[in-house]
Amino acid sequence: MKEKLKALSKRYFIDAMGAMAHGLFASLLIGTIFNAIGLIPGLSLFSKIGSAAASVAGPAMAVAIAFSLKASPLVVYTCAFVGFLANSYGGAGGPLAVLLIAIVASEVGMLVSKKTKVDILVTPFVTLLVGGALSVWLAPYIKVAAGWVSQLISVAMTAQPLVMGIVVSVVVGIALTLPISSAAICAALGLSGFATGDAGLALAGGAAVAGCCAQMVGFAIMSFRENRWGGLVSQGIGTSMLQMPNIVRNPRIWIPTIVASAITGPLATCVFQMRMYGAAINSGMGTCGLLGPIGIILGWLDPANGYPESVGVMDWIGLALICFLLPALISQGLTLLLRRIGWIKEGDLTLPEM
Repeated sequence: MKEKLKALSKRYFIDAMGAMAHGLFASLLIGTIFNAIGLIPGLSLFSKIGSAAASVAGPAMAVAIAFSLKASPLVVYTCAFVGFLANSYGGAGGPLAVLLIAIVASEVGMLVSKKTKVDILVTPFVTLLVGGALSVWLAPYIKVAAGWVSQLISVAMTAQPLVMGIVVSVVVGIALTLPISSAAICAALGLSGFATGDAGLALAGGAAVAGCCAQMVGFAIMSFRENRWGGLVSQGIGTSMLQMPNIVRNPRIWIPTIVASAITGPLATCVFQMRMYGAAINSGMGTCGLLGPIGIILGWLDPANGYPESVGVMDWIGLALICFLLPALISQGLTLLLRRIGWIKEGDLTLPEM
């Protein structure tokens, strides 16, 4: 029973959620970047492409989820429309609605897939019926629930930016390193002021970026002795998830990056007022492809957010300190201390692939 629950948890909470994030990368995230390029005079074509890419986020997420669940081709294709419906009816909770509904539609679709001689009709019919009905009946409630959670985070962040800066930074940073998708979590909770203009959520997005950068840059720097330049690149602009096997063997190696998250998060919210006005998915990316900082900068380029006129030298200094310099210095300093007292030993941070 325990093994079955573990397998189901991996299937739905790790594989499906990770695939959802990939769908977001391939639509909303890349579309946002294209939109930013389109702001350059003479490159309006990029804006047209970017807007179109962002508009198919729902189908992209659902197809990615169905594919990750190893659904049959007809189920995967039908999930494109399921994702469109779920994302549309889900509103602010669209990504979460797509995740839940695409999983159910895929699993039910697979129950009938290739079971009849008219599979080409039965499988799409059942998949779309289940996914469509859940989108119409359930997604609006997910929209309301996600809105409540987002509003709670916004109010709490506005009232207690110090405490919430620590909480959001540490929790999202830990999620980034665990084998789950921090990007998908940030997208589902709408941790950005993008579209809504919510300053509280924008601050939460900034704290999330801080936490993710602390994990990636921290592990990249503190393990340089063992992994050299290959490890610096693979963790610093790839993912700190590579350290999970080592964390399981010695959880103490996680102390420096978690402490770094707890320090940079409130600095981002209270000192530098670092806000995320790019797509919410950027909040959970950290320095992966530099998409966390890029999301912050893209928000600066949007006049609707009061930028770029209000962007000053301190904003750029804050971005550099929070996303790169402080995570490196704090993590490395604590690692040297932990090595000295024997909590971290030679080889504890060596990547298995290196």
